[in-house]
Amino acid sequence: MQYIPLALFGILYAGATLAWDVPALAAALYLALSLLCFGAYALDKSAAKAGRRRTPESTLLLLGLAGGWPGAVLAQQWLRHKSSKVSFRFKFWISVALNCAAFIYWAGAGRLGI
Repeated sequence: MQYIPLALFGILYAGATLAWDVPALAAALYLALSLLCFGAYALDKSAAKAGRRRTPESTLLLLGLAGGWPGAVLAQQWLRHKSSKVSFRFKFWISVALNCAAFIYWAGAGRLGI
């Protein structure tokens, strides 16, 4: 169940690529931002365990909004971090929806002048 958003985005991305010829750079950016976001979650989890200074939630949300949300989804599942705080998860899924909407606009509608 937790991987369904990743699969749906994969389908959305593949469809956009077929319909609008999305450049490969977009996939590279999503991958790089996902790795960065996963790393940020891992560092925050480590800091939480050790009682060190934490990464602000706004930073994690902005990384996800910028395109790193697939890495955040994996970090939430694999690291069990930020996966139960309801207020964070609500904001997180809003940022995912905004990123997907921006991707659709950039990939297709924006190119078509809509």
